[in-house]
Amino acid sequence: MSRLAKKPTAAGKADVSVAQGVLTVKGSKGTLTKRVHPSVGITIDAGQVTIAPLDRSRLAKALTGTFASHVKNMVKGVETPFTKKLILEGVGYRVELKGKDIVLTVGFSHTVPLTIPEDVTATVEKNAIKLESINKESLGQFAANIRRVKPPEPYLGKGIRYEGEVIRRKQGKKAV
Repeated sequence: MSRLAKKPTAAGKADVSVAQGVLTVKGSKGTLTKRVHPSVGITIDAGQVTIAPLDRSRLAKALTGTFASHVKNMVKGVETPFTKKLILEGVGYRVELKGKDIVLTVGFSHTVPLTIPEDVTATVEKNAIKLESINKESLGQFAANIRRVKPPEPYLGKGIRYEGEVIRRKQGKKAV
């Protein structure tokens, strides 16, 4: 069993409940729900959430750590939202918000529209995209989808990168 699952998670100010295989976490910023795998048991007592395997299978042992991490992220997210910032680098690279879409102009012959998920809020400042959500999983997936449109390339460094991400630069052709 994972070390993370052996320690109980503090619920803090969030209200955590489990009913009919669905974990619900309510906080000041919103409510998150997640289906619980049948081989994982979640118990709540005195503001502490404990995760334990219900059988001795390898899958149950692996999922206890996974669900411990999910519970920890859900509790943290409903108290303070998660944020990610993406930066566009390159001449002529632009981003704009159009309704519920982010429209990227990143050197292709066409613009690339991406629909923003319901639980993610996006703001655009010049060539930076700031994403915010209480759900860490959907925030990370949407940020990865944006980055996948034009990942940073190693020669000129053009592309979409996370704030603080270091791009390993390569040397170009050498003149003999």
